Amino acid sequence: MASKNEGEKEVKNAKKVAGKATPKKAEYSADSIKVLKGLEPVRKRPGMYIGECDERGLHHLVWEIFDNSRDEAMNGHADRIEITLLPDGYVRVVDNGRGIPVDMHPTEKVSALEIVMTTLHGGGKFNNEDEENGSYKFSGGLHGVGASVVNALSVYCKAEVHRDGAYYMQEYATGIRKAAVKMIGKSKKIGTIITFKPDNTIFKETTTFSFERITNHIRQQAYLVSGTKISVLDAREYKGKIELDGETYLMDIYPNVQSFSFYFDGGLPSLLRHHNIFSKPIHRNIFYIEKEYEGMMVEVALQYIDDISTKMIAFANNIPNSEGGTHVAGFKAALTRLINSYARKNNILKEKDENLSGDDVLEGLTAIVSVKMREVQFSSQTKSKLTTLEAQSAVSNVFTDAFNNFLEENPDDAKEIVSKGILALRSRKAAKAAKDSILRKGVLDSNRLPGKLADCQSNSAEESELFIVEGDSAGGTAKMGRDRRTQAILPLRGKILNVERARLDRMLGSEQVKNLVLALGAAIGDTFDISKIRYHKIIIATDADIDGAHIRTLLLTFFFRYYKEVIDKGYIYIAQPPLYKITKGKQVWYAQTDEDKFRIVAQHDIKGDNIQRYKGLGEMNADELKETTMDINNRVLKQVSAEDADEANKVFEMLMGSEVAPRKSFIQAYAHEAEIDA
Repeated sequence: MASKNEGEKEVKNAKKVAGKATPKKAEYSADSIKVLKGLEPVRKRPGMYIGECDERGLHHLVWEIFDNSRDEAMNGHADRIEITLLPDGYVRVVDNGRGIPVDMHPTEKVSALEIVMTTLHGGGKFNNEDEENGSYKFSGGLHGVGASVVNALSVYCKAEVHRDGAYYMQEYATGIRKAAVKMIGKSKKIGTIITFKPDNTIFKETTTFSFERITNHIRQQAYLVSGTKISVLDAREYKGKIELDGETYLMDIYPNVQSFSFYFDGGLPSLLRHHNIFSKPIHRNIFYIEKEYEGMMVEVALQYIDDISTKMIAFANNIPNSEGGTHVAGFKAALTRLINSYARKNNILKEKDENLSGDDVLEGLTAIVSVKMREVQFSSQTKSKLTTLEAQSAVSNVFTDAFNNFLEENPDDAKEIVSKGILALRSRKAAKAAKDSILRKGVLDSNRLPGKLADCQSNSAEESELFIVEGDSAGGTAKMGRDRRTQAILPLRGKILNVERARLDRMLGSEQVKNLVLALGAAIGDTFDISKIRYHKIIIATDADIDGAHIRTLLLTFFFRYYKEVIDKGYIYIAQPPLYKITKGKQVWYAQTDEDKFRIVAQHDIKGDNIQRYKGLGEMNADELKETTMDINNRVLKQVSAEDADEANKVFEMLMGSEVAPRKSFIQAYAHEAEIDA
């Protein structure tokens, strides 16, 4: 902070400058235009190519390289792919495809391998009008961009190619080649090996890959590329020497490394069964169609389950489209039209009855829509949404003919599907009436706040935090220990409603849920508006026991089902209060885990009487809770992410749904890992 004299000096200098003539503005000329060469644009604006430079963007690098190998398999040129996490942050992706061409490019006068690795929009995905030229019939987009972007954002990258009886290699640093492509020696293998290490100056948040995240992504992809063995290995902790050069598959050499291998022949129906593994189907037969339409391959699989949620999984050229796109739009419109038509034709819907809405026919639906085409367009480089217009009519036409036949040939299944939609229609009307009644009474009025909420003084959502605490006792302690300017406290009495299978009208009848919705300020259901959320940090703070874990799970279920966008924005956190308070004389330590406790006790020669085990937040006084759990300088928070929504969805269905058998199996499998408080 500047001293008084320094401040006065600054004011005087400012007055001097103000008294001078305004300098001439810099001329806007050709000199003002900066040309970024090679891969400079990627390093300058990485977000344009991989989304954010966070954990999601980090893993996007793996997807880009994997997609190239997967495209080789999708076009019939490879049947084996391997992804390995190596020590020191390296990743290695191998396939036994044709190998990236290494011969001299006719116009660029450098090796084709170098073009693929160092030039944006350079690759075999662009020249796809004629398969006979060796290019791809179907690919995951024009991602000659993919390999070059990964190269640009890596401190080190190496491309190895086995083809034409020889072994070639080229190395790079931040996208710049170290030397020309060179032949290392002879080889009887074919395929491509890409090894890279992400640049920590780009990925400042983290450069640590999640083995679980990669495994889940690859499992899904394996269903889509039937007949291809895809392996994922975690060799980061491998202590021996790993010989890489010239070898293709680590799994063949190091079988003791942690790994998963996937191989499926069932295609989309197998993937659909995987998604519904913890659910109860309401009809016997899975609908499935695969058909070519005007040069586009269309696949659709669907099944209705005894649930109120919808699982819509979409792919374009095997790229997951989390935001859907034109192919999903074509499917949804056709589905609504066909079910209404069948219901009218068979007098299930009477003349006086209104049609089922799109939401009605989607309730309880698990559907997978996949298209493969030559010219594919996405809304962004992350490929989350398909924008190719032709996909909408292709899916609509293929699905209409096939689903019409399915309904006619399977009348029992058709009756269950229509009945599900009619039940959804009636429930929707009842829920709307109940919600309208609640709204008329002003229960969800945005100007009202729940009486138990101790709100913060700040009106800025960016700096405001809401602590959701378990019980009035912990709530009272938290209110005394908080920073009143930025921290709000909402105590919840007992366990909130399990919303996994509860409709909106029943939810809003729960006092605890209603208080939570009011405190958040963004409404719920079709009136939800994330721009009105009152806190950008929503912190779940529960006791470190079985009941606390259950309450935390119920709250996460609530947010996942009704406020998923809040999770996606990164607003949900879980507090990590300490388990132990350890004292010696006037010295105090707090331990988050048993391991921390043992380390502190051993280091400072502390006896058992000096160790206090916290069973709940209410056992702490206000100063202790503030110091350990609420003070931004000391506290530990875990940010909640639902990046792999499909896996999260299955976990919530298993743990919170109506089917007992899957939950029982889970408990039996993991009971030995549970920590029991006696």
